[in-house]
Amino acid sequence: MGTTARSAGQTEFTINKGDLVKELGLAQGVVEKRTTIPILSNVLIEARGDSVELTTTDLEIGMRSSCPAKVNAEGSLTVPAKKLLDYIRLLDEGAVAVQVQENYWVQITARRARTRMVGMSRENFPALPALPATLAGLRAGALLDMINKTIFAVSSEESRYTLNGALLVIRPESLLMVATDGHRLAHVEAASATGVSGEVRALVGKKALAEIQRLLTEVGAGDAVDFGRDESHLFFKIGGRLLISRMLSGQFPNYEAVLPRESNRTVTLDRDLLTAALRRVSQFADERSHAVRIQLGPDEVKLSCSSSESGESEESLETEYSADPLAIGFNSQYLLDFLAAANSVLVKLEFRDEQSAAELRPVVEDGTQYRYIVMPMRV
Repeated sequence: MGTTARSAGQTEFTINKGDLVKELGLAQGVVEKRTTIPILSNVLIEARGDSVELTTTDLEIGMRSSCPAKVNAEGSLTVPAKKLLDYIRLLDEGAVAVQVQENYWVQITARRARTRMVGMSRENFPALPALPATLAGLRAGALLDMINKTIFAVSSEESRYTLNGALLVIRPESLLMVATDGHRLAHVEAASATGVSGEVRALVGKKALAEIQRLLTEVGAGDAVDFGRDESHLFFKIGGRLLISRMLSGQFPNYEAVLPRESNRTVTLDRDLLTAALRRVSQFADERSHAVRIQLGPDEVKLSCSSSESGESEESLETEYSADPLAIGFNSQYLLDFLAAANSVLVKLEFRDEQSAAELRPVVEDGTQYRYIVMPMRV
């Protein structure tokens, strides 16, 4: 993201405290907290017409939003984003007047409170690319549900660059999102008209996914998200806010090759009962492996964990099961992540043998197909 130059001028405007706090709060996730480039800790505020536009970026992702305002003198300023939010939050409700003074000092006035903050020239603030033509219209509720079901499976290991994001596949009548960290894979597909004529694939980074997730909670499930891209960026226009993310390069793994084709042992369990039992026994799991042992036997599933430091715990859940017995181990947190995301009263666990990946899925799905593949571990 390049740079652009423009004089700060004698910018002056009045804005509602609540509006400014909301937009600054949403922008905090984008602001670079630990940086050797001070300007990246700042928010760029541009006043023109009857609104102010707020822009933040860490060079990988950026966000642009706006608030209505009474603009007395158009112009721009940059100030530390966190300090500005922390201060504005403490002001009484009502109007806040902002004026840029000499050497980029910024004066903030609200009722009897008057404060001056050290600002910086906007000349060094990175320029964000302009929103290109909309490529697809995505339903906000469907996109949020897909992120909720996959984001926890995105890898955090920087060495596995192509796994540091989720694969988004947009087709004319459906959306698909896949994430994997090499130990588990979350795959969700939703029937949702998008308006594209072919197929569009994009790798969306984990931080961008988290920010999109936050923005989507601010709009209605039926609202449209305008999606676009240029050669190196992805654009998500959500309500009046725009999230811009650098596109991850590289080839996402062939996820279809690891999807199980057949399972000969299946159990169906109440999601809440399984979650509660798993949380209890996992209190005694090894702190490094988080391993839980699952045993399938006649009409029951037995969960157990043990650790030389803390002790051991075991619980059994009733279910219909008459196939061959099976004992298999998993990372308990991986199972809990799936159970928290599955929107279903019942969940189905499908196994092949002790060495093969298991597949978990909700029994009832609302317009989506959710598959969660998890590799076994020795216990």
